[in-house]
Amino acid sequence: MTPTLRTARLLLEPYRPEDEDAFVALFQDRRVCRRLGDGRLAPEAEDRALFGRIFTKVYARRLFDVWAVREDGRYVGHAEIKPTEAVGGHEIVYALAPEAWGRGLGTELAEAVVGHGFGALGLSEVHATVMAANEASLTLLTRLGFAHRRDIEEDDGTTTRHLSVVRGDRARERERWAAEGARQVGG
Repeated sequence: MTPTLRTARLLLEPYRPEDEDAFVALFQDRRVCRRLGDGRLAPEAEDRALFGRIFTKVYARRLFDVWAVREDGRYVGHAEIKPTEAVGGHEIVYALAPEAWGRGLGTELAEAVVGHGFGALGLSEVHATVMAANEASLTLLTRLGFAHRRDIEEDDGTTTRHLSVVRGDRARERERWAAEGARQVGG
C-alpha cells in the first residue's frame, strides 16, 4: 500500500475518491499538461478514467506508489514513483498546480519521492524523463544531483531528456536524502 509521507510543508497520501475533481482539474490545466507526457491536453473523460485506474489497477494490484499532494489540507499536486521500461528502472513523476509554483514545493516534493525510492524501496538509482522545453524541472532535478543520461526523440519531433541520480553519487546527495527526505507517517 502506498505510504503517507510528510515533508516540511507537504503531505503525500494515497488518493481518496473525493480527489477526482481536483485530479482532473490539475491534468486539464493547459499550463500543467503542456509539461507532461506528449504535452497535449487529454479529453476530460480520459483523465477521469485514469483517476479510476489508480484505485482499480494501481492500488488494487499494488503496482507502484502514487500520491495526492496536499499543502495545508488543499490538493496541490500529484506524485508517483514507478518501474518504467523506457528508463530501465524506477521513474519519478510529479505535477504541481500553477498556484504552487515558484515557492520551492517542487524541490521539496521531488526530494521526498526520491528519498522514498532510496529509503523505503531500497533503490540504487532513480530516473526522471522531462520534456527538453521544461527548463524549470530540468533545473530542479539537476540541482538535486540528477545527471543527463540521454535524449529521446519522440514521434512528434520533440525531445525528452532522461536523467538519473545514483544513490551515493556524492556525499552531499546522501546527506540531503537523509536530512531532507520525507518521513513516512505511521511507519
